[in-house]
Amino acid sequence: QVQLAESGGGLVQPGGSLRLSCAASGFTFSGYRMSWYRQGPGKERELVAGISISGRTNYVDSVKGRFTISRDNAKNTVYLEMNSLKPEDTAMYYCKTQDMWASYWGQGTQVTVSS
Repeated sequence: QVQLAESGGGLVQPGGSLRLSCAASGFTFSGYRMSWYRQGPGKERELVAGISISGRTNYVDSVKGRFTISRDNAKNTVYLEMNSLKPEDTAMYYCKTQDMWASYWGQGTQVTVSS
């Protein structure tokens, strides 16, 4: 079955960097669009970044120029490189994919930006 496992979160100071990873299994990774979402305290879950099968990317305006999504099809892994982190980036970050039947989510990894 589809499994997504995020890692790489943690506590970082404002201006710092983190790289999140999402290891995928149970499906043909190279044939699926992948996305990163986040949910901050008291906020709704929002799309942060997505990457298509061909590698085309899209970002929410608030992270453009700071975050980079990438994928390694040989490792069945999608990454989110986060630079110049701000306190408002504090959230649980989730990896997601979907097919015609369902959406699939990982368990999430916590990112906390604080001094």
